[in-house]
Amino acid sequence: MKLRELAHSRTGDKGNTLNISVICYDAKHYEHLQAVLTPERVKAHLGDVVRGDVVRYELPGIAAFNFVLGQALGGGVTRSLALDAHGKSLSSALMGLDVEEPAS
Repeated sequence: MKLRELAHSRTGDKGNTLNISVICYDAKHYEHLQAVLTPERVKAHLGDVVRGDVVRYELPGIAAFNFVLGQALGGGVTRSLALDAHGKSLSSALMGLDVEEPAS
């Protein structure tokens, strides 16, 4: 199943760093995504673009995660020649990640 079936996302940027928040539609899926949506998996999925570290911050109170992706914007919004210098399309790309279905 695709991650977008369990969660939605928002993005933000600062310099050459991109934040992607992943917010569960239903809090009951938080623990499942906590187990399967690791920084390593996010880095592997977005590895063609993300050159730096990926750090995951957990927000269990709102059933969400914030991933901070270093060196992800081609030098930064004002320096990048990328079509999407803000990295908004990367959140859509992350939502296309195949994840295991949660147990019933």
